[in-house]
Amino acid sequence: MTSTANNSTHPATLDDASPSAAGPDRPELREAIEAAVDSGFTGMTLRVHDERGAWTGSAGVSERGGTTTPPIDGHIRIGSNTKTFTATLVLQLVAEDRIGLDTPVADYLPEFGLDRRITVRMLLQHTSGIFNFTGEYYADGTVVPGIVCTTSGKEWVDNRYRTYRPAELVELALSKPARFEPGTGWSYANTNYVLARLLIERVTGRPVAAEMQRLILGPLGLTGTVVPTDGADIPEPHAHAYYRYEEGGEQITVDVTRQNPSWISSGGDMISTTRDLHIFFSALNRGDLLSAELLAEMRTACATGLPGMNYGLGAFVQDLDGGGTVITHNGGAAGHGALMFSTPDGRTTLTASFNYVDDAAMSLALAFQQTTQRLVSAVFGGGQADPGRSPS
Repeated sequence: MTSTANNSTHPATLDDASPSAAGPDRPELREAIEAAVDSGFTGMTLRVHDERGAWTGSAGVSERGGTTTPPIDGHIRIGSNTKTFTATLVLQLVAEDRIGLDTPVADYLPEFGLDRRITVRMLLQHTSGIFNFTGEYYADGTVVPGIVCTTSGKEWVDNRYRTYRPAELVELALSKPARFEPGTGWSYANTNYVLARLLIERVTGRPVAAEMQRLILGPLGLTGTVVPTDGADIPEPHAHAYYRYEEGGEQITVDVTRQNPSWISSGGDMISTTRDLHIFFSALNRGDLLSAELLAEMRTACATGLPGMNYGLGAFVQDLDGGGTVITHNGGAAGHGALMFSTPDGRTTLTASFNYVDDAAMSLALAFQQTTQRLVSAVFGGGQADPGRSPS
């Protein structure tokens, strides 16, 4: 097992933990990331800020066949953690009186002919009932496919540089039957957040990346965070992402670190680092980005049917086994993944990144759940099983 750990006894701040800093070891954290690699992940990095200071660690390898551990605070595709950034941005525009949470989305985006009962709040909370353009999975086992995505095997690999327009993704979703009447259920749908992106761009007249820079990335100094839109590159340093599919009875594994993320759009296209995720999520939960009223709106959660997990506006509210609550989101994006957890006051945070071999069956979903539960228990004192990789 290859692993490294850096420790610091200084208070949790925006600074990186220094490799030479003195401080107590955190064997429970080091062992958790090593166990994650033993369970099948190619590599993992972890960053924890709490009353004991800042701790970072890395295990596994950055690249299959190599010997170097994943870079601490290397760049990673954060998948559905993008939704938390996007929801925060929408709420900031609510604060600027450009968007109304309970206004019909059709008032802003009339060209799609949306049901007028669907409000902005329903998009952010996944209660719109709109079909998920990456495919719908029903309790009876029925699957209704959407676009070519990571559940499509070789077809996705062959199409991973294709550019999709956000409106194209929405139009595909609206060509399918709604999952339920607006406001009558909960179902995680990437379509909701592509509509949120189009809403941001319509009311501001600017690209979502520009608004993200103006209201979140710039003020927080998140220099490692990127909204790539349709660019295939990922900044250095980074660990490598992989995807496996079967052809002619043979298992083929492909490096998919470079890919065009327009297939997921604002459902999960952003790139960041564990340091930037810590800064963002701590600031968000401290109330640095939203007023107390809007932060309360974000945390007003509806039932999801997932054990111990409810969903607010762009974030899960998770009940801990031993009592208490954490605010969280996670995400996976074809061989890359990330975690964000925070106490409601932002004082304790856990952010992590994974690189791994993805496949259509999401073979590492159970390992992802077990790793997450172990980390939450170690850092926050208890935890329900995480629902796994947020759908991409």
